[in-house]
Amino acid sequence: MQTRQQELADPYNQLTEDEKRLFIRGDVKQKNMLFAGAAHKAGIITNKEYAIFQDAGYRGLYGGLTAKDIVDRKGLLEGQEILDWMGGTELAANLFRITQTEEKMRKERTNTPEKENAAHYEIGTIVREAIEKAGGTMPENLPISDKSIQELESEQRKQIKKKD
Repeated sequence: MQTRQQELADPYNQLTEDEKRLFIRGDVKQKNMLFAGAAHKAGIITNKEYAIFQDAGYRGLYGGLTAKDIVDRKGLLEGQEILDWMGGTELAANLFRITQTEEKMRKERTNTPEKENAAHYEIGTIVREAIEKAGGTMPENLPISDKSIQELESEQRKQIKKKD
């Protein structure tokens, strides 16, 4: 009875892995938009500056790997968005990195690209250390999913159309 009560109280745990991925990826997309705005206010203006900023977070979380390194390591094709192929655990780690960096930037009022990049790297490193202490798999060692987020969204739309 307690197990059933817990299941009813926690609908997230009832989701399939793909449903969890869709849910978390939606949060990551939304947070990244806000994140980009915060970075812009601190002087990260160009696409190149934003790529450097993003790489700072990835390097912290992925043990020094840049976005390109992660794409290569995971066997993705050039142009494929890393976040669209991550499993739920890896997406959650990245969401935590994003939210905590945004919080740090806000609290510390980082106001230069250099400070923002340093904050993003530091938080990525802290999240990595937490994963290691918990005995988790390092994100660079997690497998990619069989289907991209776009494929899952397309399948979901088709199912909704069938029901209608």
